Amino acid sequence: MKKEPIRYLDNAKELLKKSPIEGNRYTDDKYVKSACGVAYLGVLKAIEESLINKGLTRKELPKKVEEYRKALQKYVSIHNGKLLKEFDDLYDELHIAGYYRGMLHRVDVVKAVLKGAKEFIEKIK
Repeated sequence: MKKEPIRYLDNAKELLKKSPIEGNRYTDDKYVKSACGVAYLGVLKAIEESLINKGLTRKELPKKVEEYRKALQKYVSIHNGKLLKEFDDLYDELHIAGYYRGMLHRVDVVKAVLKGAKEFIEKIK
């Protein structure tokens, strides 16, 4: 398993612990948004590590989400077509709904999205 991307996920989980929970809902959006942002960075870090292992230089690494998608298609998804769809889902869930719009509140939903991020990181090589 990749050390650095998992460290990001661990940091995301620590941030979530700072939010109080009432019922099945996080009550402090700040920590949920931050956790989702950090977890998404872990996903990007895993892709970058994979691309470097495939011979890309740091300068050649993607800088925008569309570039990440293209790099996944070209270098990684050749062997696993599901990875691109999983990345798209994580982008929508972690980055857009969780971080950018702050739309994730339910504990079970946030934990499921973080689990999906971990599974993606473990799959990408």
